[in-house]
Amino acid sequence: MPRTTPPRPADVPALFPELAPLARTAVRLHPRAGSPTAADSSIGGPLLWPADEPWPTCPDHDAPWHLGVAPDDVRLQRRILAEAWARPRAEGADLLTPEERVIVDRASISGRARIPQDGPVPMIPVVQLYASDVPALPGPAGTDLLQVLWCPFDHDEDYLPAVELYWRASSDVTDPLAAAPQPSVIGSDNYLPEPCVLHPETVTEYPAPHELPEDLAERIEAWEEGQSSKNLDDPNDLDDVDDLGDVTVVDYQYDLSVAPGCKLGGHAPWSFSDPFPMACPECGSDVRPLLTIDGTEWDGGSGSWRPVEDADYTGLHFLGPACATRLNIGRSYNLQLYVCTASPDHPHVQNMQ
Repeated sequence: MPRTTPPRPADVPALFPELAPLARTAVRLHPRAGSPTAADSSIGGPLLWPADEPWPTCPDHDAPWHLGVAPDDVRLQRRILAEAWARPRAEGADLLTPEERVIVDRASISGRARIPQDGPVPMIPVVQLYASDVPALPGPAGTDLLQVLWCPFDHDEDYLPAVELYWRASSDVTDPLAAAPQPSVIGSDNYLPEPCVLHPETVTEYPAPHELPEDLAERIEAWEEGQSSKNLDDPNDLDDVDDLGDVTVVDYQYDLSVAPGCKLGGHAPWSFSDPFPMACPECGSDVRPLLTIDGTEWDGGSGSWRPVEDADYTGLHFLGPACATRLNIGRSYNLQLYVCTASPDHPHVQNMQ
């Protein structure tokens, strides 16, 4: 089933014409729980990997023991919790049985243990994108496939996984790897994606307010503050009224600028920090957003981006379609990957917002 973003609650270029030339297209990936194969674009699915090409490992995590949790325990924990939240229970009753509690605790941060790892830690498949599914996919000439892997441990002071990008021509993979090596231990369950199929959709984005000239950002803020005084009987009014008759103010940052969730291209989702210059580490050229990896596709502040097809979901948010990947970057932030504008072969740049 496709996923369809509702129309934006206001016409951005009509309100602020100077934003029109700053519009960019982005491809929302809309990951949903499924069983992707190596022939599919996916998050957390198997990769189309040549059998004769070594699987990438993390050189920073090559000790025989690591402090962390076992991936199989994490997946079992997730299944147990989902089943527990779904079943009825008496008021005041424990969510989990004693046996379930042991497994859940073992896979939690507090339950981390020293676990043996035979050799360097294998990297985990995170994203696979075929140009046939995402025609806007950039890349070196002759390639049609992007594969993203990361080390399932925090690196340095950034509290981010180390990421590697691979571009390849899918037709060159004539003898694919049957099964990828799995790490015995991961540093955090936040870095273990659940297998998800993708439903790419192209949308239009505008810069986050952090990137706008100060005078324009101030005018947008004034427009936001002035909405509540508009005449709600006017059919052209930009205010949205919910079922209770309360005014919902359209917020530029959360409703009109940058789409939340996993996406290709578009604008950078600046949030807790102001934009800062980034350049290719190899040649010094400008970089552009390639991929945003976000653990949540929408939340209470960005609900206007919730796809039409998911409007009827009424279950727990963290178990629903918005959180299908089960990823979590930092404190519910996202990871952006940027590539060189001169050559996508150059090393990427990453940032968390």
